[in-house]
Amino acid sequence: MSVRPMAYETQFFGFTPQTCMLRIYLAFQDYLFEMMVVVESVILKKLEALPAIQISRFEIRKSTEKFLHFMKARFDQLFGKMEEVLLQLVLSIPDNVLLPEDRVHQQYPYSQEEFQALQDEISQLQQQCRAEAAAGQALRAELEEQRAVQAELEKVVQWFDGLENICREHGTGNFKESLVFLTQNCKKLQDVLRDVEGKSKKIKKHQQLL
Repeated sequence: MSVRPMAYETQFFGFTPQTCMLRIYLAFQDYLFEMMVVVESVILKKLEALPAIQISRFEIRKSTEKFLHFMKARFDQLFGKMEEVLLQLVLSIPDNVLLPEDRVHQQYPYSQEEFQALQDEISQLQQQCRAEAAAGQALRAELEEQRAVQAELEKVVQWFDGLENICREHGTGNFKESLVFLTQNCKKLQDVLRDVEGKSKKIKKHQQLL
């Protein structure tokens, strides 16, 4: 069997020409073996009809195998010539023939160095795309955070507006003075609360002693 690499033919046919020839060889060989079995069975039947001829089954099998070896040798010789013809004239693509899917290489030829440069450029562009995608995601996250902060600030502004309106309703027009007034009242309330908590603790201790 031929071992010459036929990659272009494999691309076109979808199988290696050597594999095709091997299958043909095995099919012919199987047919030859089956034919020898049929020939042997016919000879045995003929001898059964002629009892005068004394030939044993062993001798018939030995002769059949000898004939099989002769036929196989002739078959291998003929198949070698047939394989050479088929691989050269039938299962081969001439050097001047270009497959349709490879015509783009003829229109846009590139050397190995140019192809590698394109691969490097593609790799760089992919890295840039990934970096830009990551940056865009970070910007979107920051924008969402800014929106949340803006919403909180708007709530604070609304609270101050409401507080200023309350001050105006109670006759206090200066918001700064109102804030000072509220701060002082809060401190007084905290002092009162601490005083109440202290007295409550003393009462609890007194009750526990009783």
